[in-house]
Amino acid sequence: MKVLVVGANGQIGKQLVRLLKESGEYNVRTLVRTEEQVKQFEHFGVEAILGNLEGTVEQLEEAAKGCDVVVFTAGSGGQTGYDKTLLIDLDGAVKMMEAAEKAGVKRFIMVSAIQAHNRNNWNQKIKPYYVAKHYADRMLIQSNLIYTIIRPGGLLNEPGTGKVRAAENLEGGFIPREDVAKTILAVINAENAFNKSFDLVSGETPITEAIKHL
Repeated sequence: MKVLVVGANGQIGKQLVRLLKESGEYNVRTLVRTEEQVKQFEHFGVEAILGNLEGTVEQLEEAAKGCDVVVFTAGSGGQTGYDKTLLIDLDGAVKMMEAAEKAGVKRFIMVSAIQAHNRNNWNQKIKPYYVAKHYADRMLIQSNLIYTIIRPGGLLNEPGTGKVRAAENLEGGFIPREDVAKTILAVINAENAFNKSFDLVSGETPITEAIKHL
């Protein structure tokens, strides 16, 4: 099974690529923005394709061809303006969905944000970011793709515990990026996670068990 990781050079994306490669169960292709990033992943023994979410659907379709799963971990980042949030987190995500469908990919996993589906609980300080995530998620649900939408809480740069809480609605919380990556890995073939969306924070339940009870 071949997995395309979009946003592979991001903090979650890098950890996911490592986990996929170490599992020995998947072939990995990464979509990155610079030649330097291509070289870094190729040095790691991972296929890398140069591409841009602000490019055309046709270019993204080429990147997705031959893949079974697309994982969208990309984001404009906190250092850019909300124009980039619109172009990457919303339009880039939707273009990647269109590209996946055109390329014959069946499975699409989206990394969103906690409570993105619930307008009443959006963080008002970054409301445009939540708007982008909300509508990208809705477009994915309305697509023909077999989706899983993971909505993590506040992201931490600390070692994962391998234990989480996963549910349709969680009031808040935090989670190490490593545990988000491990959850992505766990849901790829988990039929119980097909066409499901859920909030994700640190908890007391092993990831595989939490996924079984979605």
